[in-house]
Amino acid sequence: MVRFQPPTPDRRPRRLVPGDRVALVAPSGPLEPDRLSAGTEILRSWGLEVVPAEHLQDTHPTIRHLAGTDAARAADFQRAWLDPTIAAVICARGGFGVQRMVDLLDWEALRSAPPKALVGFSDITVLHETISWRLGIPTLYGPMASGAAFIADGPTAEHLRRTLFHPADTLRLTSPTVEALVPGRARGLTAGGCASTLAADRGAPTARPSFAGTILLLEDVNEHLYRLDRVLTQLIRSGALDGVAGIALGSWEGCGPLDQVRELMLDRLGPLGVPVLWELGFGHGPSSLTVPLGVAARLDADAGTLTLETPVLSNNTDDSGSQRQR
Repeated sequence: MVRFQPPTPDRRPRRLVPGDRVALVAPSGPLEPDRLSAGTEILRSWGLEVVPAEHLQDTHPTIRHLAGTDAARAADFQRAWLDPTIAAVICARGGFGVQRMVDLLDWEALRSAPPKALVGFSDITVLHETISWRLGIPTLYGPMASGAAFIADGPTAEHLRRTLFHPADTLRLTSPTVEALVPGRARGLTAGGCASTLAADRGAPTARPSFAGTILLLEDVNEHLYRLDRVLTQLIRSGALDGVAGIALGSWEGCGPLDQVRELMLDRLGPLGVPVLWELGFGHGPSSLTVPLGVAARLDADAGTLTLETPVLSNNTDDSGSQRQR
């Protein structure tokens, strides 16, 4: 039977400092070498030692949209998480494949290890959710090392850097595009991620039964309006949104005219009767914020802000994070 452990402040990973070792893993799709190289150089410019996973640049022998076999991708992630010299695990890209490998992980072993930061978005939503509920550790829904926005957009990389190294400086999240879709204020733990991935995960052993009491993050990419309608309807019909405290919407790149996406969100989410923020600026867009998951936050739709009540990462660089052994 799955044992869930809601996030608690004492399970926060520590913030990063120059000289830390960070692991690069590919739990989902295969990588483009040039983009991986460019992203790696950015991380090194922050003073980090980048440790590529053994199978980081693999491609599955027969299923070409996967970065290596399920067993290899799971082994890379588990090895990085259990390594006491690794301070953070950074996903190189999303795509498809985490749902195939997540049940191969030894969650009892992962629970026994000190907490560390996980960074990723899109398909990595499944890992965020599972780590939140099985390990009780907050994570970072942010850009990936070979992602276009991380490489090409300076503010995207800088916001991730500040969140990792100076998390107390990134407590208030907003964007130039934000507005109130449904006005009001709410408080709860942040949760969520890629909408279609959350819907596909309904009924899986790693999926929480409900987002009750949470500030739910939702964003997606390249989903036609009718498919977004189906995704939102599935989340509603499954009971996943029962009792949700508030909703923050991110980018909807490639999902059709934004005015039509906006109207769909209002049609499906408005009847929930909770505050809803439109276009907070996280997700698959050309520029993206890093948003912590599993931390208490206040949503103010009228002000267009999501404010964290505590930094996602501990300020004590001598606590239960990486021991920086060599």
